[in-house]
Amino acid sequence: MLMDRYLNDISGLITPYESYYPYPNVEERATWESIPDTIRTYWISKGEGYLGFSWPAITAVDYIQYSRNGNVVRYQNKYEERRSVLASLVLAECMEGDGRFIDQIMNGIWTICEETSWVIPPHMVISKISSNDCIPNISDQYIDLCAGETASLMATTHYLLQKPLDAVSPNICGRIRMEMKRRIFDPYLERNDLWWMGLETNRKMNNWNPWINSNCLSAFLLLERSDERRYRGIEKVMRTLDRYISDCSTDGGCDEGPVYWDRAGGALFDCLELLYEASQGKMNLYNEPLIKEIGRFLYRVHIDGTNFVNFADSSAQFEIAADIVYRYGSRIGDRQLVRLASSAYQTNKPPLSRWLTLHRMIPSFFVDEKMKEMGETPPFVRDVWMNSIEVMTAREQEGSSRGMYLAVKGGHNDESHNHNDIGHFLVYSDGSPFLIDIGVETYTAKTFSPERYDIWTMQSTYHNVPMVNGVQQKAGIAYKASEVKYQVHHEQAQISMNLACAYPEAAGIVSWKRTYSLYRNKEAFIEIVDDFKFLQATDDIKIHMMTPCMPQIESNGSILLQNASGEKVNIHYDGSTLLALSEAIKLTDERLRAVWGDYLYRITLKAKHAVSASVWTMRIGNG
Repeated sequence: MLMDRYLNDISGLITPYESYYPYPNVEERATWESIPDTIRTYWISKGEGYLGFSWPAITAVDYIQYSRNGNVVRYQNKYEERRSVLASLVLAECMEGDGRFIDQIMNGIWTICEETSWVIPPHMVISKISSNDCIPNISDQYIDLCAGETASLMATTHYLLQKPLDAVSPNICGRIRMEMKRRIFDPYLERNDLWWMGLETNRKMNNWNPWINSNCLSAFLLLERSDERRYRGIEKVMRTLDRYISDCSTDGGCDEGPVYWDRAGGALFDCLELLYEASQGKMNLYNEPLIKEIGRFLYRVHIDGTNFVNFADSSAQFEIAADIVYRYGSRIGDRQLVRLASSAYQTNKPPLSRWLTLHRMIPSFFVDEKMKEMGETPPFVRDVWMNSIEVMTAREQEGSSRGMYLAVKGGHNDESHNHNDIGHFLVYSDGSPFLIDIGVETYTAKTFSPERYDIWTMQSTYHNVPMVNGVQQKAGIAYKASEVKYQVHHEQAQISMNLACAYPEAAGIVSWKRTYSLYRNKEAFIEIVDDFKFLQATDDIKIHMMTPCMPQIESNGSILLQNASGEKVNIHYDGSTLLALSEAIKLTDERLRAVWGDYLYRITLKAKHAVSASVWTMRIGNG
């Protein structure tokens, strides 16, 4: 897409290095002082907290812990803290402009430049720099997500503060330029084997591609003084981005889950915006239908507040980057996306992200007042069908989170950040979770290893899907939904699919057609109909459902779910056919506990009698 349009005229479109001024540098005081006082005060105060900061040492043992026991926390906490502190100090200096933070900024720059590698240990293994040795090989300059983020931080720091840094010593910025050349610019230009570039592999691209490309593009634009190398870098970014765009679902769906949109669709926006600004609007893909669809994904899976439809490795609760979403929505002219961003901005806290990406943060300071003034509510879209990733969402009424909400997933079990979850569904009521997707625990070495599906959160038995003859769904593109049909009208939204192909032959399933319906009657309800047939009769049939509410199983074929606020949902089923059981699952992982608390619960509806075929119906509602 980019190469077809702009390859032959990059040098004529991109602003030359000596004329490229995307942001005010620290000397342009009037512009920095025009930023709202609340923002300036916040960052100056944050920088003051780091004036006495002791930069933590990263030892050889910190690196090797990952290959020894899969734990990267000790290393990564130090690595990320260094970068977060440096970015905070840089912003504090730009906001204040008195030179008070320069010494600590120099300490941060020097500390990071002294690191043996900017690549973190898990990515050394994933990227096959080393099969099990996480001590960095200085001769292999790989670029991963974290090296890319570091590159953007160093390039932006150089751009913003070169004059006061050079006044102390020109060797500070000289060191930045040297490290950037050997760690980022040379390998980016010379290597085509980096898998996330998509130049020597047919592997489907994921968030690594736009995320790393956005940071490398920013660095090339800000720091590469040779126009020939700068244009080569931009051309390569365009080539690799085209691979990502070509792999995007035509419906704009992010199969990695909405929490990843920020560094998938959001990072693609970063790239497009950098090209747009560097070409003074001549490189412009914002009218492309696919680019618009990618932006719209976020409000299509928004439930209420910080609750989102969280298939794959996504968390069920997170705060969106309101500034990125607002700017994306503004560029594509999508009022719904702007509304989502504005509403999130009213409640989201100041940025506490792992990554303070300066090339995306600085423009946000200048749209702060616009977002604040809008005071919008979310769009709360009533019906969504994303036919490429096979995700349906439906709510009781347009423009409101009140009432019943249903989300359903088809697709296949080889998606990026995949869980084995074909036929999985979520139920929320008045914006609160009742039947859920658990999410994922804190990442370890096992998460992205061949043992991934030994982790309980990845397994189908901990999703809201059937299990037959003790057999779960399997991972792989062959395990998928079939016969998927969607229909919607004012009174009803419905999707049906055959789940049989999601299971291996050992399950003995001939057909399992599941139909999900949201009825918008006077008293709305959700209906799940399972119509199945087996090779031979069995009573080893279980329907699992995950919930954050302690189930109250009643004798009349119903289960009451009640949350801490007293809101209730009832599940009705045929008690003559099915036996209801429940079990508590104590959560020990902090990532899950932050969302769900101490416990989750698994409901099991178990067949009372052996059958070779049957139709089971569940009704879920407030009555």
